Amino acid sequence: MGNASSMLTQYDIEDVQEHCNYLFSQQEIVSLYQRFCQLDRNAKGFISADEFLSVPEFAMNPLSQRLLKMVDGLNFKDFVAFLCAFSAKASVPQKVELIFKVYDSDGNGKVTFNDVLEVLRDLTGSFMSDEQRQEVLSQVLQDAGYTRDSTLQLNDFLKILGKPGLKMEVEVPVD
Repeated sequence: MGNASSMLTQYDIEDVQEHCNYLFSQQEIVSLYQRFCQLDRNAKGFISADEFLSVPEFAMNPLSQRLLKMVDGLNFKDFVAFLCAFSAKASVPQKVELIFKVYDSDGNGKVTFNDVLEVLRDLTGSFMSDEQRQEVLSQVLQDAGYTRDSTLQLNDFLKILGKPGLKMEVEVPVD
């Protein structure tokens, strides 16, 4: 599985579906596999950072460098698992966990004021000054009951972002 010259078996499809808690239909998994094979240009069975950057929407994303750390070298099963957070059927905690991982760039399970500030810098570019970013972030943290000295963990992200209605969806085109 994951090699462009191979085909998914029914067993593979069901295995991936189970691995992803049935967030994608079998037809969506087949479509994702076709897209995976297109991205896996050398049929290695995994997608490299350069291959991900060949997707214009991914390359243009201001967080692409952070996301690349999460997706570089994914095989098909892990590729679909990564995309689960973007499924309309994904729970809010699943979506928040992905957001947390984007902010936790060193993977230590903690997000500091400076970690969030770096993401804001990536997102806002020259549209905001560092001073403005710090003011906005300090206010957001204060409104949520934290300070700039707080170290946030996944539970804190769930508390802050875990409200119903968090939208992070992509449509999987099904042929």
